[in-house]
Amino acid sequence: MNIENLNISIMNLNDLNQIKNTLEADFDNFWNYNILKNELQNPNSTYFVAKLNDFIIGFIGILIVLDIADVTNIVIKKSHRGNGFSKLLLDHIIQFCKQKKISQINLEVNSTNYTAINLYKKFGFINVGKRKNYYKNADGLLFTKYLKKE
Repeated sequence: MNIENLNISIMNLNDLNQIKNTLEADFDNFWNYNILKNELQNPNSTYFVAKLNDFIIGFIGILIVLDIADVTNIVIKKSHRGNGFSKLLLDHIIQFCKQKKISQINLEVNSTNYTAINLYKKFGFINVGKRKNYYKNADGLLFTKYLKKE
């Protein structure tokens, strides 16, 4: 996989429409088209899309309230997982938050998603809590990354 051809940009409705018919099959069934469409129209939400050779392979979203950002989702197309694309999207959102003078980034992850947990820890996120039985079969772990004021 040649990540030099990866382009990360703000997601728009055209991007969402491009993945509409494959959203649940190729990505995940966490959120459907209508929920994502509403998120794109929310002035407090920002979504970024990762395109490889002009094809969408993933996206990440945040909700900003005051100076705190919550990662709402990060997902890579199933056929492109394991190639470091999540790392690039997460780094992009962290840099975006620093530019926006965000003080902390929060996220939640399924306690059985060890790949994601390890990624978040590598980026300096710390486990700050747990939501018992938040997912169908597991707890939700709460992670926070505190951003330095510059």
